[in-house]
Amino acid sequence: MKIYKAKDYQEMSRIAANIIAAQVILKPDCVLGLATGSTPIGTYDRLTELYESKDLDFSQVKTVNLDEYKGLNHANDQSYYYFMHKNLFDRVNIKEENTNVPNGMEPDAAKECARYEELIRSLGGIDLQLLGLGHNGHIGFNEPCDIFEKETHCVDLTESTIEANKRFFACADDVPRQAYTMGIGTIMAAKKVLLVANGEAKADIVAKAFFGEITPQVPASILQLHKDAILVCDEAALSKRGSVRFS
Repeated sequence: MKIYKAKDYQEMSRIAANIIAAQVILKPDCVLGLATGSTPIGTYDRLTELYESKDLDFSQVKTVNLDEYKGLNHANDQSYYYFMHKNLFDRVNIKEENTNVPNGMEPDAAKECARYEELIRSLGGIDLQLLGLGHNGHIGFNEPCDIFEKETHCVDLTESTIEANKRFFACADDVPRQAYTMGIGTIMAAKKVLLVANGEAKADIVAKAFFGEITPQVPASILQLHKDAILVCDEAALSKRGSVRFS
């Protein structure tokens, strides 16, 4: 795993965006796996700036998002479909038909999960997968459990994840209790994985996930085994592992 230590959130976002931009420039029709949440917003802002300065072209890019809440439609401002359009898709020249998010309104979990896995396979797999990191070590919505889930599946969200996400909703009761998410196997099949994390609040889980034991109780720890994984963090997020050398 290659580790970049950034000075702050802005520098972290710039480094991550530059890695994604390099992928798009090297392979204009690449498949990007994308993530939601507060951490990647700065990365999407920087990618938008590169597009606006005519340094980046998304016209051939295809995307697959990590996850989506079950039960939220596209018009819901807390759906990940809405998030992606607001923070990236509507700001660059990507084609709507080339963007893909799990269908949270499909009630048949087995059907939707099989469809999404087949979609990823039909695209030739993911060239670069962007990830955030949950406070409990989840990536996508792969929560701590006894095994590493392999493929896209429907997950019951843990109370800690519901608690972390309730700030986006009117009240905790409005937070969905289930989500569709790529599995660990699907994520690990990506040719390159890029994880971003920032802030002192992530320091403990960064240390545990990337410098500790590999265990499904800390889902992100599996990334230690990926052949081309990149971790980009600010100084605060890496503050609990001061003896490690960084790029």
